[in-house]
Amino acid sequence: MYLETTRRRKKPLVWPWVLSVVIAFCAAWALYTRQTTIVEAIRGPLPTPTPTEISAEEHLAQGQRLFDHGQYEQAIAAYRRATELDPRLAGAYAGWAHTLVRRHRPAEAEPLARRAVELNAESAENQAILGITLDWTGKVTEAIGACLLATELEPDYALGYACLAEAYGDQGRTSEALQTAQHAVELAPSDPMTHRTLGYIHELMGQYREAVQEYQASIAANPNHAFVHLDLGRNYTALGDVENATKSLDQATKLDPYDPFLRAQMGWTYFNQGSYRSAIAEYEAAIALDPNYIAAHAQLAFTLYVSRNYEAAIPVYEHVIEMDGIREEYAYGLGFCHAFTGNCEVAIGWFQAALEANPNSELARQGLAFCAQ
Repeated sequence: MYLETTRRRKKPLVWPWVLSVVIAFCAAWALYTRQTTIVEAIRGPLPTPTPTEISAEEHLAQGQRLFDHGQYEQAIAAYRRATELDPRLAGAYAGWAHTLVRRHRPAEAEPLARRAVELNAESAENQAILGITLDWTGKVTEAIGACLLATELEPDYALGYACLAEAYGDQGRTSEALQTAQHAVELAPSDPMTHRTLGYIHELMGQYREAVQEYQASIAANPNHAFVHLDLGRNYTALGDVENATKSLDQATKLDPYDPFLRAQMGWTYFNQGSYRSAIAEYEAAIALDPNYIAAHAQLAFTLYVSRNYEAAIPVYEHVIEMDGIREEYAYGLGFCHAFTGNCEVAIGWFQAALEANPNSELARQGLAFCAQ
């Protein structure tokens, strides 16, 4: 008996089928790519979608957020763009002005603050910011009027009272200023600006420890404002606390490294410590940020003079005089630089110029006496 042998069926091979699919896909992709290239060559590339710009009101809100975060230049740009999109958006002009004032640029801020009030005189915020701006430009009486109007328009508006307190203080009415600043804090105890104003009034009254406490309270409410750290450092300096003064000013420059005023203040702090090299570096940094910053040039010249670097001080004094005209302190400073480098013939002319600016200039007379020896 023969057993029939059964042949085992082979499994179908999958690999040739997969390979054929891959080849077909590659061919199709190549054809598609070629067709796409031809179409693009004919019609050109599709335009890139243009993002829709946010509204003027959104730029205004963005500016306010950036200001609160201490990003002043970005805030200024946002406010500016808001006014470009809507030239009648009063709040954008007010916010722009307020930011400029806090960056120690009140002259630029004034026309913007006035424009805000022209557009909306019934806004307490606009009136308060105009008052703050006018106070910083030295127009204290007009500032008080604007601040009073802000409190009349909105009797519970804390910034209106803070504005009024600061203007009262700058007018020498410190008792009224203190009461008004305290009322502002009562209305808005968590607002950094009300504490900052109360600190400023204490500072005007020579109460530096109380001022430090209020500036610290302002920083606790919002640590992002460089100008409050500057205020704090100034009062530590008045108390003779050099270490904390330096820390505060250093923090201010870290928060706002592109403010020439802060760099100059840092220079003044180093100068008072006798750290002339560091002071010179800060004044030079301030000048690099703003070549037209007259006070920084003048302080640099004086620091070079005090550090007995007379030859370096001479061209700086000359440049200051070109920028700001002949003032008593510039003239005798330049005169002494020439006198101490053995050039009394030139020095005498500058001492005489100082006497023309101020006939009672004792230092100019001392300079002439020095050269007469």
